[in-house]
Order: sequence, then structure tokens, then C-alpha cells
Amino acid sequence: MAVRIRLKRMGAKKAPFYRVVVSDSRSPRDGRFIEEIGTYNPVTQPAQINISEDRALHWLQTGAQPSDTVRNLFSKLGILQKNHEMKQK
Repeated sequence: MAVRIRLKRMGAKKAPFYRVVVSDSRSPRDGRFIEEIGTYNPVTQPAQINISEDRALHWLQTGAQPSDTVRNLFSKLGILQKNHEMKQK
């Protein structure tokens, strides 16, 4: 099973709010997911990013692949750097 870390869109029209979820790559964007690990609100200035760092690292080490947008969010929070350092040890 290919596992992805991606965004699940919530909120109203023209007011997006996203949940960062771990899901099977074959499931639809807003469909079934395995675990919710955070939220992302791009509407606020600056954008609010709340992600459980320990769960994100767990899923990255398990082999889950982040989507492009989630990869950018993880790099802003320094999660990808920590994952790289943990692989080095």
C-alpha cells in the first residue's frame, strides 16, 4: 500500500482550510484517511500551520511520501531536516 501525506480540503467556497492527513494514495482527495496529523490555514496572514511533529516524523520514517505542498510545509517547519538528520544517525 502506497501511503501519502497530503492535504484534505475543508472550509467554505473561497475560504479554504486544510487538514494534513496520512492516506492511501488510491483514495480520493477528501476521502478516507488513516490519520490526521495537523492543519493548515492559508487564509490568515501569516498562514497558520499546526502539525504534530512526532507523528509526521513517524510516518516519514515508515515510508510515507509527502505531496509537493506538504513537502513545502514540512521544510518551513524543519521537519524534513530532522528526518534527514535521523536517517544519518
